Amino acid sequence: MDDERRIEEVMGRYLRAADHRDATTMADVFVEDGLVEIFVYGEGELEPLGQVQGADNIGRAVAGLMTPHPPRGWSHHTTLNPIITVTGGTATYDAQFIVYNVVAHQRPATGWPAGASGAQGTIAPIETGYMYTTLRRTGGHWKIVRHIIKHDLPYAFPRPAEPDVRPAADDRRPGGLVRTT
Repeated sequence: MDDERRIEEVMGRYLRAADHRDATTMADVFVEDGLVEIFVYGEGELEPLGQVQGADNIGRAVAGLMTPHPPRGWSHHTTLNPIITVTGGTATYDAQFIVYNVVAHQRPATGWPAGASGAQGTIAPIETGYMYTTLRRTGGHWKIVRHIIKHDLPYAFPRPAEPDVRPAADDRRPGGLVRTT
């Protein structure tokens, strides 16, 4: 198998690990001190969204910070039109990406209605952008050193709920505030 094909396999494992929220596989495709940097195109400029460093941290982030799949739901991370360049023991993978959200309809207890056929559910693109990945051959295997994700669409992150804090006349703590949640 040639280097380009091996690199495609590494990226395929990366994409599937994201789909499955699989920390172990995700960590395995990165070098120990690997880096993920995430950006969004703002008003014509790239704006940083965040970064994660270290293979184990990257794996934990995928398993714990990515939105869980809904019931009967899944995601499919895909890449298009990759440009792979290999120079000795380093390589780059430059590609477009689309993430699809897939949610199956629940089969009715009485079965599908008359006339229903084919796949039952929805498939919708939810993310698009570009990824630029640097890889290094380590111990005979290709591993991701740096992975840059550039999202086309702005991102909103859920804010933690504000605790319900109110004054309490009988509270003997300094400040007289009581946390109710």
